[in-house]
Amino acid sequence: MKIRNILLAAMAISALVGCGGGDYSPKPKAYLRIDLPESAYTLCDTQPLPFTFECSKAAQISIKKRELRDVWVDIAYPQWNGVAFLTYKQLAGKEDLRGQTDTSSRLLEKHYQFASGIDERGYEDTEHRVYGTVWHLRGSKVASTYQFFATDSVRHFLRGALYVNSVPNNDSLAPVLEYMQRDLDHLVETLRWR
Repeated sequence: MKIRNILLAAMAISALVGCGGGDYSPKPKAYLRIDLPESAYTLCDTQPLPFTFECSKAAQISIKKRELRDVWVDIAYPQWNGVAFLTYKQLAGKEDLRGQTDTSSRLLEKHYQFASGIDERGYEDTEHRVYGTVWHLRGSKVASTYQFFATDSVRHFLRGALYVNSVPNNDSLAPVLEYMQRDLDHLVETLRWR
């Protein structure tokens, strides 16, 4: 009986010492604080591109590549390591428009497996002949949380996708993502063809 009590005491002490596992210091409850600037916009007259729009003063615009009928533009947010990639295509007819919208759909589909939900919104500005679709993708593992395309249905087609260069954890990045998404909504609303 005495040996049994000694063995039980030794096992209890071993269990307590073995579970200690090092120096533990409690972490204070806190959330990442992100100070976002007021939304302020300026006209981005992207000469010699065939369109203009209003962009955030917090963003940096750069034309990455220009070919005969195609242009690639980056709207970078260096303070948050985010970038919206814009691709402009000059359309050659109705079949070309169908091909571009199909390509946009295929590129969007690559994010379906990571999205917990997708909000789709049609956009129409008949006065300036801007028609399109905007997608807000939800989910903590989605790489691109915002995509859109806009067109005049005849000559112009613009596609955009927002990415943040970090491990996807969109819950903690939510304020920054919402800020950049509002900026891109404003871009679509102020888009004008030349």
